[in-house]
Amino acid sequence: MTLYEEWVSFYTIVRKDAQRILKIWPQTFMPSAVTSALYFLIFGAFLGSRIGEVNGVSYIMFVVPGIVMLAVVTNAFSNTATVIFTSKFFSRSIDEILVSPTPPWVMVAGFVTTGIVRGVGVGLVVLVVSLLFTHLVISNALIILLFLVLTSALFSLGGFINGVYADSFDGISIVPTFVLTPLVYLGGVFYSANSLPSFWGAVTKFNPIFYIINGFRYGFIGTADVPLLVSLGVLLALVLAFAVTAWYLTKKGLGLRQ
Repeated sequence: MTLYEEWVSFYTIVRKDAQRILKIWPQTFMPSAVTSALYFLIFGAFLGSRIGEVNGVSYIMFVVPGIVMLAVVTNAFSNTATVIFTSKFFSRSIDEILVSPTPPWVMVAGFVTTGIVRGVGVGLVVLVVSLLFTHLVISNALIILLFLVLTSALFSLGGFINGVYADSFDGISIVPTFVLTPLVYLGGVFYSANSLPSFWGAVTKFNPIFYIINGFRYGFIGTADVPLLVSLGVLLALVLAFAVTAWYLTKKGLGLRQ
């Protein structure tokens, strides 16, 4: 394929799902807005007034980055996983892409980009909701945007891989429910790892999402439990590993060819 033809394939994949995301916005954006508002109200407004400050900022400001990441992770993952699964078993549109000369990397990039669109969009919506409860502190907007996009890309890739292997709706719901959500909650959303006993603080640092949340939090308050470059390095390494895996599965047609 020529470069222009590759662009047409990529654009077609992205446009189709982006239009779906915007068309059903009450299902793609509103649930995260409502859920996040409840988190801000309970953990921020109610409990935050008793907890006081964490790492030099109000407790509600401390939890804002974690709650945003919770929404980004789950939405980016579920979007791509669901699209791949339905494309395999219902619309069968994945077959049309596979028999076309579309390169595997273009196919992966197209589906992952729509996951990024939803992840970043939901993240921005949650940030807007947070303004109803606190005054946002922003230390470095570039770091915030970088972690927002890379995190959306990482979990879109994860959703792609999950969607490839899933053979039922249970297969695409079990990972967000039993893997992603616990990892996010135990990744420092509502607490600082430095405030934990030494053993549990060390255990927390084996959680990769801990580094993602801390890097994102650094963009807001300028401090984190681990150095920014460490968090960025972990995130980039995971994106690369997941991207190579998704590309390999697509190239071999594993789980995609029915």
